[in-house]
Amino acid sequence: MRILTAAQIKDVEKRAFESGIKEQELMYSAGTACANKILAKLDSVDAKSVAVFCGNGNNAGDGFVIALHLHNAGAKVTVVMVDKEPSIDAPVYHKKQAEELGIPFCTLADYSERADVIVDCIFGIGFHGEPKAPFDKAIEIINGSNAFVVSVDTPSGTDAATGEASLAVKADLTIAISTLKYAHILPPANEYCGDVVTVKIGIPEEFYDDDSAYSHTITKASVKKSFPKRAKNSHKGTFGHQLNICGSFLMPGAAVICANAALKTGVGLLKCMFPKSIYSVMTSYLCQPIFAPLCENESKTISIGALNNIHDELKWADSVVIGCGIGNNDDTQVITGQVIKTSKAPVVLDADGINSSASFIDILKDRRAPLVITPHPAEMARLVGDSVEEVQNNRIAVAKAFAEEFDCIVVLKGANTVVTDGNEVFVNTTGNSGMAMGGTGDMLAGMIGSFIAQGMSPFDSAKAGVYIHGLCGDICASELSQRGMTVDDMLSLLGALMSEFE
Repeated sequence: MRILTAAQIKDVEKRAFESGIKEQELMYSAGTACANKILAKLDSVDAKSVAVFCGNGNNAGDGFVIALHLHNAGAKVTVVMVDKEPSIDAPVYHKKQAEELGIPFCTLADYSERADVIVDCIFGIGFHGEPKAPFDKAIEIINGSNAFVVSVDTPSGTDAATGEASLAVKADLTIAISTLKYAHILPPANEYCGDVVTVKIGIPEEFYDDDSAYSHTITKASVKKSFPKRAKNSHKGTFGHQLNICGSFLMPGAAVICANAALKTGVGLLKCMFPKSIYSVMTSYLCQPIFAPLCENESKTISIGALNNIHDELKWADSVVIGCGIGNNDDTQVITGQVIKTSKAPVVLDADGINSSASFIDILKDRRAPLVITPHPAEMARLVGDSVEEVQNNRIAVAKAFAEEFDCIVVLKGANTVVTDGNEVFVNTTGNSGMAMGGTGDMLAGMIGSFIAQGMSPFDSAKAGVYIHGLCGDICASELSQRGMTVDDMLSLLGALMSEFE
């Protein structure tokens, strides 16, 4: 699904209008589609009190059409005019239609009703900055109500292009018109959206630019399509060799989780390299991989003395995952740098692998094979030398710029994980806050490495990994609760979940 900025969707609509499509008709189509979504969500609005809060722009026109349809469905509708009357032809026309039907209108000052449902049509996608009077008062009234709140296109007070928000409507449901906007997927605005659904309003596909100009969500259909068919006459070598360089005495679980994720997603052969002190932990939880314990330093992380062994095994690998729980010290920095520099197989760089390379970041350019990095916001901030807040406020721009500069694939983790190769941008919509716990990143790294080893491109592997990882978390949360789910629960489900992608 496309994700457009305000400017991009306005360009699309402009081309539609230039082709002969009337703005008034498109507005009626938008309002009708939104009203149908509201009716489907609430089952019935018969005898319910509905307040439609309208500004004076095109978003208000959508609100007048919604008011008309909900009135016809039996709701007791009141339209609340937050500020001055609209002056644009299309909204003026639809306001007149609603008035002729007998729908009552009132000013914000006169509104005192306690509505069951509030429809937010105050601002459109062109809003930016902070709401001023009387709009701030309207938002406070909406947020202070006990009503079910529906925002049309984007919650009023959010910036559709950047995801910025200060004072904004807190919606239970947001109905995105035609496509998603950045307010739906970027923090902090995505916190205000509630459930997000998209409606089509009749704009022909021909009026959209080449899809490479837009960001997209990752879809189940595209992920399923990216998996190669498993041939009947196959053997363990058919599905690839994955080399995991993970774990330390303090974090053996990271290596176990990463290994289990690779095995549960279909890799043919997995070899685990780790400091020898965690051999008993590895063999207690795993029996399927090939084990390659390595010499260790005083910190009980992998020693620089293991480099010859590691170089030998890199020749065997179809994918390499390095970093999960390895620690960050002089030895691991050298080892990480050498793996990046010498591996001919694609490398997935995660966790301490990222931290270990942050001080000599240009080595990412000095490599032989594709690279996937999977930072969380704090790790991304260390890589780019900026604050976590700045990264979070510019997730797509930061990830895309880094991927372009270093010619790698960036998986910027977090709510709505961003996956980009510096050219195309994809945003994941699966996953939930129950996954915000130690170990889920190790699981993701193992999955991406597994898909690469099986022959998928690194970019497709990253997209498939984050989508399935999030979907696995969503199913666990629905069965167990976000607070109660664990990484072990996700791993237990993962193998069965892969049946949906064969």
